[in-house]
Amino acid sequence: MQLIPELLMKIPCQGKLPQRKLTLGAAAGYSSYGNQIGLATGSVEEYYHEKFVAKRMEIGAVIGAAPKAAVVRERPAAGDIIVLLGGRTGRDGMGGATGSSKEHTEKSLATCGAEVQKGNPPTERKIQRLFRDQNVTRLIKRCNDFGAGGVSVAIGELAPGLVINLDKVPKKYEGLDGTELAISESQERMAVVIAAADLDKFMAAADRENLEATVVAEVTTDPRLVMYWRGEKIVDLSRAFLDTNGVQQITNVIVDKITKSSPFNKVPAEVQKSKTLKEAWLSNLARLNVCSEKGLSERFDSTIGRATVLMPFGGKRQLTPTEGMAARLPVPNGKTTATSVMASGYNPYVACWSPYHGAMYAVVESMCRAVAIGANPDTMRLTLQEYFPKLHTESNWGQPFSALLGAYKALTALEVPALGGKDSMSGTFMKLGVPPTLVSFAVNVTDGKNVISNEFKQAGDKVIFLAAPCDEREVIDFPVLRNNLRAIHAAIAKGKVVSAAVVKEGGIAASISVMCLGNYLGFSFVKPFPHEESLFTLQPNGFLLEMAPGADPEKVFKDIDFITLGNVTAEPEIDINKTKLALPAVEKAYTETLATIFPAKTGKIASKPLITKLYKSKLPLTAPFTVAKPKVFIPVFPGINCEYDSAAAFEAAGAKSDIFVVRNLTPQAISESVDVMVKKLHEAQILMLPGGFSAGDEPDGSGKFIATMFRNPRLAEAVQELLEKQDGLILGICNGFQALIKLGLVPYGEIRTSTATSPTLTYNRIGRHVSQMVMTRVVSNKSPWLALTEPGEEYAIAVSHGEGRFVASEEEVKKLFAHGQVATQYVDLEGKPTMESPFNPNGSFQAIEGITSPDGRVFGKMGHSERFTDGLMKNIYGNKYQPIFAAGVKYFK
Repeated sequence: MQLIPELLMKIPCQGKLPQRKLTLGAAAGYSSYGNQIGLATGSVEEYYHEKFVAKRMEIGAVIGAAPKAAVVRERPAAGDIIVLLGGRTGRDGMGGATGSSKEHTEKSLATCGAEVQKGNPPTERKIQRLFRDQNVTRLIKRCNDFGAGGVSVAIGELAPGLVINLDKVPKKYEGLDGTELAISESQERMAVVIAAADLDKFMAAADRENLEATVVAEVTTDPRLVMYWRGEKIVDLSRAFLDTNGVQQITNVIVDKITKSSPFNKVPAEVQKSKTLKEAWLSNLARLNVCSEKGLSERFDSTIGRATVLMPFGGKRQLTPTEGMAARLPVPNGKTTATSVMASGYNPYVACWSPYHGAMYAVVESMCRAVAIGANPDTMRLTLQEYFPKLHTESNWGQPFSALLGAYKALTALEVPALGGKDSMSGTFMKLGVPPTLVSFAVNVTDGKNVISNEFKQAGDKVIFLAAPCDEREVIDFPVLRNNLRAIHAAIAKGKVVSAAVVKEGGIAASISVMCLGNYLGFSFVKPFPHEESLFTLQPNGFLLEMAPGADPEKVFKDIDFITLGNVTAEPEIDINKTKLALPAVEKAYTETLATIFPAKTGKIASKPLITKLYKSKLPLTAPFTVAKPKVFIPVFPGINCEYDSAAAFEAAGAKSDIFVVRNLTPQAISESVDVMVKKLHEAQILMLPGGFSAGDEPDGSGKFIATMFRNPRLAEAVQELLEKQDGLILGICNGFQALIKLGLVPYGEIRTSTATSPTLTYNRIGRHVSQMVMTRVVSNKSPWLALTEPGEEYAIAVSHGEGRFVASEEEVKKLFAHGQVATQYVDLEGKPTMESPFNPNGSFQAIEGITSPDGRVFGKMGHSERFTDGLMKNIYGNKYQPIFAAGVKYFK
């Protein structure tokens, strides 16, 4: 939720940070944490309204999945123990939950800093890894993460009778008193209840994952919450008292009468002021809540986890934002096409007009968007996230009351449940209050084969508009809507609809435009098209459906009212009545509004002509021996998050993966890890260095921690033996590539000290993390890793990095090309190497994406070839399967 940028200079707000600072800082922090823990983010949206000057709000929804066999639900028994797992406790987050729910003033900036928790993503990733182990989760009777209230709540909720020893709680630093230890909300901590007999198993498992684990409490028969600090009892509360949940409170509620005119038939002011239809169309696209947010979304890793069914932006040009997120369930072993779908709904202007309608349409919009992706409306589940001004008055109480009634109306009419949610009544700064906010998230599971995207697919297809009517009070005819949702779902499942979009802010005009941009296909409206102004108004529950070739909408949607809007065309233009809009002008209007805040691409780079010559090797490289199932050693350094994806790619190619977590919590653990790594390197045929954020990419650059550890004399010797005596292979992707280049293994084929002229990888030119699909071209097949490709072949590959720009001297680059060591280059839509953003996502010299050692057996690249398997990235075009893993395995055949 964000303030409208043009209002920044008009609304002085003493005691607050500048809104630009807030939005850029929040985007950087939010994306950084999710990227580091390996959380795929498939949909990112900001809602803009002038009232959000009061407070900014981040709302996130995450879907998790667990095998039923891995989940145990038992009652804790006397003698069971509570283990505190993960991070240490500090003063950060002291009163964080209450702080986030209280009214802030101009003094808050100076007085509330301690309420902010300090995240530690690498530790969170370790906890995720541990909880993927069914042998561990089956030991756990109950668990809580540490949120509001810290130890008092996270542990205090686990059993009726508890004795907690606060002196056992691991601390970040000394000096915390008993109260601070009891209420600190420091992050990345879990409290788990296990039987005392299982303690050794659990502690050993935590140690294998490089996690701290400490026994801090015991379950007792006496139903009391007791805490000790420094040998003294400082808390002793009856469970019966705690279970009362405090004093019951009652308040009166006043629901304000709707006095303003409905926003649904209102033509936007920008459109009204325009003198021509073309000007109106482009002005509408440039509006906030309509324009592109690609530069914001691409900060978030959308492909980690090897499960992304729909990329956030689809089409050859990746300009059409999807209606929501679709990701395959993370099955550790085997295959599945089961796909989770999530979509959101909210409009701040509707909510300000009427909180009731705002919530009702939030539910409807989220449901419609999920159905447009392919979800079944009859089995949908929702979660509602709420954000309102501080409830000082009876009228303020009327906002959440009205919103809940509106949501309840939609939920009961559509017969779908809302499973929980989250609320914050802290949206007040001094006299300023946020818009009434209820954001709905619709969730379901479907077959990924039936998931579709919303960019137009091919010229000639017919496009129809379908919606349920509303009454004079702007309440939808829900029986008609429900019938429409079912019919659309059935049509998508049968392949009769190939793309579907939901009409949102900006109306049909905006939706048609973004559907065109993905593949640069045009659209021709039926002529004459009446009521042009209706193209710019809100159309709640309206669908735009591209029919499959040969699909007759009269038959597919029999007994359902729809309007034929027109046809998709090959000409890159939108044709309506006597007006034609060229897609480059449409793209410009759609993408420029937020370009100064969230740039999606950099300016043009002045550069010398790029080297385009290909290098073809006629001598296939093979090992001097054969291995039925080559062994791949995958070390997991703190912060690495691509190990599962890499292992899956190798195992699909016929190799055996050996994942090992590097332990570094103590000097002894480091020494033991080196011993194990040396042994595993001697046993392996392939060393894989996967991507991630080793040690949080600190200090001083990515991959440095990995490189430093491999410079240990014993490890350095083992790596050289892998190459020289074992005829092995090494692959490094993203963070792994960064480590290889810092070590010198690429381009030199040996571990050596870097010099001032050594090639390196540095920060992307755009100055932020970039997550998208890119086209890369194979330049040389000199490497065994590229033996199954031909020079000149192009592949669509996922990239996700903040430091991927390859830099080297002109002399060094020429040498690499001449020796066939430049493996791959970034190319544009015409297949030509380019320095132009976004095709070259980081500004790499000579568009270099990957390089090899002189003999080709060490290969480093930025693109995540491991993140694709059949059925993923359905809205991206081109060959997404790059057979480098199959080639690496074949080397030993």
